[in-house]
Amino acid sequence: MEEKSNRSARDFRRGRPRRSRRKVCIFCAEHVDHVDYKDLNRLSKLISENGKILPRRMTGTCAGHQRHVTTAIKRARQVALLPYTDA
Repeated sequence: MEEKSNRSARDFRRGRPRRSRRKVCIFCAEHVDHVDYKDLNRLSKLISENGKILPRRMTGTCAGHQRHVTTAIKRARQVALLPYTDA
């Protein structure tokens, strides 16, 4: 009986864990079929400060669109629209 009361007291002190809201794919929400490598405003939001491509868990994009985003960013880098690194 003591064990149960101690555990609930500990849980009360910690508080309940927060559940963050699930991110929605920005491309699915806008019904975008093709991710354009020339759309620098949208692609720059999916790149970190160091120039790395952000993962799905940070951006919220679905798997299919993440593949399209990756190829679009790589194409934009080859054409020198986006930098490879920040430095």
